[in-house]
Amino acid sequence: VVEEDPYGLEIPFMDDLKPGDVVVHSTDHAHTNAPWGELMTTVAQRNGAVGCVCDSQIRDCVRIIEMGFPVYYTGICPVDSMGRARVQAYDVPVRCGEVLVKPGEIVFADFDGIVVIPQEVEQEVLARAMEKVSKENSSRQDLLAGKTLREVFDTYGVL
Repeated sequence: VVEEDPYGLEIPFMDDLKPGDVVVHSTDHAHTNAPWGELMTTVAQRNGAVGCVCDSQIRDCVRIIEMGFPVYYTGICPVDSMGRARVQAYDVPVRCGEVLVKPGEIVFADFDGIVVIPQEVEQEVLARAMEKVSKENSSRQDLLAGKTLREVFDTYGVL
């Protein structure tokens, strides 16, 4: 524990968040603490960040849910990181789960999972995703209009 500055880079990292940022961090594989909680959510949200993905524990879950800030995590622990963990670097590539995430890459997360889009294929992935969404929207409309699933699949090729 560094008594005079127990959080080290964690404070400047949070203060440096910008609009549109998604916090992606990899920490505490031993599951001894929860580095993300209500106050981290408060500053992230205030600074315009749009979400957090952490392959670690979080705390203050009910409050974070009430705040409407999306946070994806591996577990819940009531113990914060002070004296238990320190940010070593930020705005650097980080392995989160089994994925190497580089600064500036698009991160999309929802209830179904998390996707990281490498910058070198970003435009192609976004174009393909928009095409699929368009086909799914058309499929939904046709199904609601009474067409069979076979007719819809044969027309759009998606389910």
